[in-house]
Amino acid sequence: MEQGAIKEENKMGVMPVNKLLISMSFPMMVSMLVQALYNIVDSVFVSRINENALTAVSLAFPLQTLMIALGGGTGVGINAMLSKSLGEKDFDKANKAATNGVFLAAVSYIIFLLVGLFVVKPFYASQTTDAQIMEYGYQYLSVVCCFSFGMYAQFVFEKLLQSTGKTFYTMLTQGTGAIINIILDPIFIFGYFGVPKMGVAGAAIATVIGQIVAGIMAFIINQKVNKEVHVNFKGFKPDKRIIGQIYIVGIPSIIMQSIGSVMTYGMNRILMVFTSTAAAVFGVYFKLQSFIFMPVFGLNNGMVPIVAYNYGAGKKDRLLKTEKLSIMYAVCIMFVGFLVFQIFPTQLFALFDASETMLSIGIPALRAISISFLLAGFCIIEGSVFQALGNGVYSMLVSIARQLVVLLPVAYLLAKLGNVNYVWWAFPIAELMSLTLTIIFRIKIGKKIIRHIGETTIES
Repeated sequence: MEQGAIKEENKMGVMPVNKLLISMSFPMMVSMLVQALYNIVDSVFVSRINENALTAVSLAFPLQTLMIALGGGTGVGINAMLSKSLGEKDFDKANKAATNGVFLAAVSYIIFLLVGLFVVKPFYASQTTDAQIMEYGYQYLSVVCCFSFGMYAQFVFEKLLQSTGKTFYTMLTQGTGAIINIILDPIFIFGYFGVPKMGVAGAAIATVIGQIVAGIMAFIINQKVNKEVHVNFKGFKPDKRIIGQIYIVGIPSIIMQSIGSVMTYGMNRILMVFTSTAAAVFGVYFKLQSFIFMPVFGLNNGMVPIVAYNYGAGKKDRLLKTEKLSIMYAVCIMFVGFLVFQIFPTQLFALFDASETMLSIGIPALRAISISFLLAGFCIIEGSVFQALGNGVYSMLVSIARQLVVLLPVAYLLAKLGNVNYVWWAFPIAELMSLTLTIIFRIKIGKKIIRHIGETTIES
């Protein structure tokens, strides 16, 4: 119905910016919230088995983060390249980016199939000597890795929809996958309706089934409604130039998210010296904070194609307005998260059947770490602006400095004081450094790129 109009100008170049940002981001924020909900539900049900099961799932987080980093970072590269190509009206390049993106998703799955088969056991052995935690961890993580093809399909086909502004459909796919996971979790973990009781493995099976269904849905929806981008493997050969351009933006994002994996692994090692309960608290924190951060990431996912499109189209004013509105919304969301963590830490831990020991560690943890939320909203949005403008290396440098140069060393030094409650203060200290670097890079990119947008573009 709107196909002729689309060839002239996508809505990302003409719709009022606030309306556009909300229309593209809100579905993503809702779907991310649902995803955060199922992440929490996973751990809530697992915690009902025992605390060791919760610790095992928490210790899986670094490797799961690495899986997501590879898929998400590649997706960021695909998204930015597609949106910029569409803004430049280069539809052939957009189609090549999409097809090569699907190929890269398949390669990513093969990598983590091998990880699931050969790496999971030594990964757990490097973090704990507790036989029960190791067994629970192997049951959970080997399933998640070996059947991750659904997750990678979901990543790539949802990014194709996002890059053309069809974020409503990604809300449907992510929401459906999450709801399936939530429904299947108790059935598979505890063995309802004649299904055998599978414990921790049941949580993993519920997760991958949800991802597979969402991936299939995203593929079908792309075939039906995404008329601007066509994936075609007839006579396909990987295009080194296209893949290189995808990863110019994607690799810094992959490294940035992978650094999060290194950070969580390092934190788990630091915390396990005190007690496995401290590592479980850290895992619970990550599940809870996803409820705050996921909507901001949803906002990001709606913002990036708008920024990239208007960069390609030479529309500086629209780009800057998108950036400012995104920062405003992100800071507000993070402030609400800060208040919740400060006021209701006991109630949040009650969801996980927390013992008195867990509460004594967890309440100070949430209150200290959440101070960093007050600075994080600005940093997250600007990091994605850097990526959308093809300067993902700035985001990568901020992430390296925050998590490896500051957070882990400071946490290690604070742990030497002998009180686990001191360790959590590494987070706001690291975020303050992140804010400083982000501001420096934003000034630099403003002078180098943003100031010159549209100068050589014929009209607008």
